[in-house]
Amino acid sequence: MTSDLSAATGTRYPEALRRRLAEDLETARRRTRALADAVDDDDLTRQHSPLMSPLHWDVAHIANMEDLWLVRRAAAEDPGPGVREDIDHLYDAFTNPRAGRPALPLLDPTQARDYGATVRERALAILEQAGPDGRAIMDDGFVYGMIAQHEQQHVETMLATHQLRVGPRALDAPPPPASPRAAELIGTEVFHPGGWFTMGTDATGPDRYALDNERPAHRVEVTPFHLDAVPVTNGEYARFVDDGGYARPELWSGAGWEHIRGEGWTAPMTWEQRDGAWHRTSFGTREPIADVADQPVLHVCFHEALAYATWAGKRLPTETEWEYAARYDPATGETRRFPWGDEDPTPERANLDQHHLQPAPVGAYPAGASPLGVHQLIGDVWEWCGSGFSGYPGFAPFPYEEYSQVFFGGDFRMLRGASFGVGTVTARATFRNWDLPIRRQIFSGFRCARSSEHA
Repeated sequence: MTSDLSAATGTRYPEALRRRLAEDLETARRRTRALADAVDDDDLTRQHSPLMSPLHWDVAHIANMEDLWLVRRAAAEDPGPGVREDIDHLYDAFTNPRAGRPALPLLDPTQARDYGATVRERALAILEQAGPDGRAIMDDGFVYGMIAQHEQQHVETMLATHQLRVGPRALDAPPPPASPRAAELIGTEVFHPGGWFTMGTDATGPDRYALDNERPAHRVEVTPFHLDAVPVTNGEYARFVDDGGYARPELWSGAGWEHIRGEGWTAPMTWEQRDGAWHRTSFGTREPIADVADQPVLHVCFHEALAYATWAGKRLPTETEWEYAARYDPATGETRRFPWGDEDPTPERANLDQHHLQPAPVGAYPAGASPLGVHQLIGDVWEWCGSGFSGYPGFAPFPYEEYSQVFFGGDFRMLRGASFGVGTVTARATFRNWDLPIRRQIFSGFRCARSSEHA
């Protein structure tokens, strides 16, 4: 089945583009299968936290979104028949809050896997004949890139669910590379002179799959500021904890203090004291914080990041400052795609794609540093920024309002930069993530900033 215009004109995507789109879809699906197959069916259907879905809900939701967009909508001007239209209501993330999903009459793990396989077979058959047909979702294969990103985003969510599991370790990966420069970089700042730069993207060329909240590109002026050369580490954060950071209300916002007191938090998620020393649990393995002291701190919420920054006499960077540091080269005046230039991420530049199950020590990716010497802006941990979530000037929802627009305003705070669990297809310096300031089950960390007197 082809779109009407494609069938009439014989227009198809170039073979190289079709191959790239199919590869992006398969890369995401390999991760989905690996995370689902790592545990038994009882584990797949168990809700490990009310903050997360059962893993088999994610498996079927991924398939349902692909059914909706790549089978029904990519095939024709009018939506065609789907594989399982009767279950759309079960896998609608907006009408079914996570805490209540286990009570739904969901597909069982075998049915969910079979559904995904059937949808994928149909979607790839449609892709073989697909091409531009006058609809924006079909331009440059956008709808396929969108769905590959959607699956990778849910894969990261599934990885976070694995982190919350109680029981034997189910996942494994090699350790991240060491960093001979960690001690040299920890605690250092980089001065950014500020000026005008281009924030966001018009979603052309390599960034043609950028999502609506990343658009349009627009000029922004940034005043001079200092930014930490590396994310705040476990060792640095442990000093904050040991200095009574969680018992000093003057360091916290009102909302932050109320939340940590209500929850009884005294350290980051997964941290606990044993024999007078801090330990963390990482995917079922307990390890001393002293052994990972030079890694970025992980699983802290916005309130915790802000309290640490206050304790350190600094603040969190704005979202604009973060993107300026990640994209602008003051020596050339150019706004680039990534800190290192315009080339796609590679394993030598950034910790992505679940190659490792933890952040790398700071300074471990010198090839990924910015021109001014800021490290690990892409990969390792999502970084909290001090900004709320809103649309850029000229924002237009695409292809549906529920992706971004319904979240604008409110209490959401921005996260930038991607974590070790993010797929490369989503790891853009323009990509905007957001969450509530109390959330810390995500792979979140931060770095600090401070304003400069050289304005």
